[in-house]
Amino acid sequence: MKGLVLVYTGNGKGKTTAALGLGLRAVGQGLNVFMVQFMKGQGETGELTAVQSLDNFTIEQAGRQNFVNQAAPDPMDLQAAEAGLTRAKEMAYSEQYQLLILDEINVAMNYGLIAIEEVIDLLQNRPQGLHVVMTGRGFPEELSNYVDMISEVCEVKHHYNSGISATKGIEF
Repeated sequence: MKGLVLVYTGNGKGKTTAALGLGLRAVGQGLNVFMVQFMKGQGETGELTAVQSLDNFTIEQAGRQNFVNQAAPDPMDLQAAEAGLTRAKEMAYSEQYQLLILDEINVAMNYGLIAIEEVIDLLQNRPQGLHVVMTGRGFPEELSNYVDMISEVCEVKHHYNSGISATKGIEF
């Protein structure tokens, strides 16, 4: 069976949450899941803690805790993103996993941390049965022909706009 490429993009909240839910569903069906979180790093989050108890769901972070300066990314941000993509490719080609989640990869491409051509190469050369999920704002239009589904998450109302900060269990 051909693996699907699914994209969650848009300015609304819930793209990573959707990918995690899909990963949990895959685990329930006996699939092995590998998730790379680009642009996120070295922080304890609910999802990292939760998957520690699952044998077939692995999450690795490929970023720093600092925000990336889009106009002038730090060389450390470039290195972290490239290391994350290298790791994603290793796990994809290992054929040990049936679902690969590339969390915030769209943002990493938009910030110039990862070349779109490298992502196209991964999508075209992945094992036939590997499903791939890509998340993040600003999905590059150039990739549209390489994916099977694009869902746009649209913000209608967000609690941040009311002064409510990141909430444990909701944002992290």
